[in-house]
Amino acid sequence: MNDTQWQMLLDVINGKDISPLPVGFIIDSPWLPGWAGISTIDYYVQDKLWFDANKKAIETFSEAVFLPGFWAEYGMCTEPSAFGAKCQWSQNDLPHAEKIFKDFSAIDSLAKPNVRTDGLLPFVINRLKNAQSRIEAMDHSIKFAVARGPLNIASFLMGTTELMMAMMTDQEKCHRLIGLLTDFLVDWIGYQMEQFPTIEGILLLDDIIGFVGDDQCKEYVVPYFKRIYGSFNAKINFLHNDAPGLVSAPYLPEMGVNLFNFSFKHSIKEIKELTQNKVALLGNIPPRDVLAAGTPDEVKTAVKKAVADISDTSRIILSCGGGMTQNTPTENIRAFIDSAVSI
Repeated sequence: MNDTQWQMLLDVINGKDISPLPVGFIIDSPWLPGWAGISTIDYYVQDKLWFDANKKAIETFSEAVFLPGFWAEYGMCTEPSAFGAKCQWSQNDLPHAEKIFKDFSAIDSLAKPNVRTDGLLPFVINRLKNAQSRIEAMDHSIKFAVARGPLNIASFLMGTTELMMAMMTDQEKCHRLIGLLTDFLVDWIGYQMEQFPTIEGILLLDDIIGFVGDDQCKEYVVPYFKRIYGSFNAKINFLHNDAPGLVSAPYLPEMGVNLFNFSFKHSIKEIKELTQNKVALLGNIPPRDVLAAGTPDEVKTAVKKAVADISDTSRIILSCGGGMTQNTPTENIRAFIDSAVSI
């Protein structure tokens, strides 16, 4: 991300009126390898191919900002690997982290990982270190510390169904687990910031917060996300949740979130009202069925429809409701950008 793009994000968050509306997308391993013509496994293991794929996207679509920018990640395996999760890899599909708990009592013996040494975390840092000079030669810099959220990690360590059940039946152990994961994330984000002083933003990705009720949101989501974001003086506190987001949306300002990417099933107007226009919104057309699988004309129509009922277009970055999905073609991204310029 370059300085102009970073300032644009700050301006949007601060409510400045920007015309035309800016365009931004979350991009990572579901989309980039295939679009760049390489295998997923090569994207993960070859620094040059990873860098070249990101560079190609930035240069092909220079009118858009890609978030978080040169994202060093290993799918959903990054954080679970630090806890000892077995990671399964394939040539062209995303990796999968297996559960580490056979029963819920194992939480009592779970230890907080060392973020400097454990799992894939050192590989994330090393990849960015190796690429840093080339990133900066493009007048870009590493601006975001990135991590999966505590409920997301918990769902990989013990299973989503088991986590949902634990929230209702064993609150003490559930708090112990989410609290430990929160402490781990504060360490992990802090270590990224220590290694890259240019970082001024935090991106947390957690879809599991979309599956809880209001009581569970207040108990297991709000205080822990508030602690993570509140542990740092970041200028941008970015949250991605493309599962149902109506329950958590009213609590985002309290959590410290000031930029939110949410499900395409909710309109921008709806989330804007629920957050009282205190949070900048990144969205919101269907990423798979329209941006990836639709025609360019269908993409243009969807973009215009997304803002058709909005009178106040402040705090909006046009995007899709989630990350860029596999097989999203160049012509559809171009159609999206062209449509945004004409609004």
